[in-house]
Amino acid sequence: MKKYICVHGHFYQPPRENPWTGVIEKQPSAAPSHDWNERVAKECYIPNAKTEILDSWKVTVKTVNNYAQISFNFGPTLLSWLEKAYPQTYKLILEADQISTERFSGHGSAIAQAYNHMIMPLANDRDKRTQVMWGIKDFQFRFKRNPEGMWLPETAVDVQTLEILAEQGVVYTILAPHQAESVTQIGVDEWEDVSDGSIDTQLTYLCRLPSGKAMNIFFYNGYIANEVAFGNMLNDGADFAKRLVKQYPKPLGRVRVSHIANDGETYGHHHKFGNMALAFMLYHVEKMRLAKITVYGEFLSKNPPEFEVKIKENTSWSCCHGVERWRANCGCRLGLHKEWNQEWRKPLRESLDWLRDQLTPFYERSMAEYYDDPWQVRNDYINALLSPSEETLTKYVWSKALRQLSADDKRKIKNLLEIQHYAMLMFTSCGWFFDDISGLESIQILQYAARAMQLAKKAGAGNLEEEFLNRLESAKSNVPEMKNGRAIYNQFVTPARDVKEKKKNV
Repeated sequence: MKKYICVHGHFYQPPRENPWTGVIEKQPSAAPSHDWNERVAKECYIPNAKTEILDSWKVTVKTVNNYAQISFNFGPTLLSWLEKAYPQTYKLILEADQISTERFSGHGSAIAQAYNHMIMPLANDRDKRTQVMWGIKDFQFRFKRNPEGMWLPETAVDVQTLEILAEQGVVYTILAPHQAESVTQIGVDEWEDVSDGSIDTQLTYLCRLPSGKAMNIFFYNGYIANEVAFGNMLNDGADFAKRLVKQYPKPLGRVRVSHIANDGETYGHHHKFGNMALAFMLYHVEKMRLAKITVYGEFLSKNPPEFEVKIKENTSWSCCHGVERWRANCGCRLGLHKEWNQEWRKPLRESLDWLRDQLTPFYERSMAEYYDDPWQVRNDYINALLSPSEETLTKYVWSKALRQLSADDKRKIKNLLEIQHYAMLMFTSCGWFFDDISGLESIQILQYAARAMQLAKKAGAGNLEEEFLNRLESAKSNVPEMKNGRAIYNQFVTPARDVKEKKKNV
């Protein structure tokens, strides 16, 4: 078989828990559900684990687990929530990966994701490395194997991020076609410009890196992915199959894979019954022998790249201006209010960058008393987050200290590590994605910033909040009564923190 089909689903929700209580508060906009995690789970994550395939008489032919048939990644923070909220669905997701390894020549359906959906080109070097390492550790903890691939949040990429992926043993990643700059056949020093998105998406590519390492890259078919996400492609699973198969050139030539990548929520949340269209498409392809269903790891192992690629740095799949959607008023937005602007993005980004840069030297100074390499300790801290226990902390944190630790020392170190934990959560990409700073996601990352500052003050860093709010005041809301970032912080963030403090002191 020379024809392959692969569908990748990027399943993700931002972390929504109140950082002081660990509980997701009621979100009225998600009605009739309690919150958006719950609503999307019911519409998408749960149905995709058990999807019926119907014949023309609407009789169930069989029930399938879509996750076992496609390539997918789940955000670590989403999986941690699913594990508690819907343990049966969580179990079926993990089982799907195990089942898929038998189907796809030992290659599982699941791939990892950079931990909390931080826009990697806008992160500093240390955060990039920790995000990759935490994403890998989370994957290993849940799926009991090493990930072959890693999803980059918003497919935002730069060369340094690819270097870190390669350094940590990741074999491939997935990008949008417009993120390729130029290509050539391996061994030929004559490059073809494909910066207009014209790269042949059915082939695999090798990206050589300055360090001497390399990364394999799959560029998904952007046209079909767009039709699936925003068109009516999921109205009919058979038509969906024909659209994917129609892409093969004639004559076929070398072995090819017709593949797309979309938000996993497309299949059931964004498009009702989209999970059924996906399941029927895969069923139809196999029944009619139109192509072989595969996952990226299997296809790569059987078809090593014959071509090289150079990427366009600081680009993403959801911003035609590169990565400006997460730091500027670039014009990329939902557009529900045409008169609104996103000038607030820049001061929000700069305020959080400032806060991170205040917390960094404080962390280094404070941890130097206990460790030679404070940042390696942070990298290892994910183990304690995944399996909270004194035993885990002893193995990965306490045992690596320069001296015997007292109970007070341990409390201080854990506090410092939690500051760093929240200092990364506050860069979760969704805080900038939508149209106004008063949205749920922007308030969420401000809560993480507040928690980091609160812990830092407790640890002796001084009061960073007033300067942070002074800077945040420049982030003007489009909603007149919301005013600006400072007012939003005072209205939504401070009360959440203070309620917890009052309860603690009662």
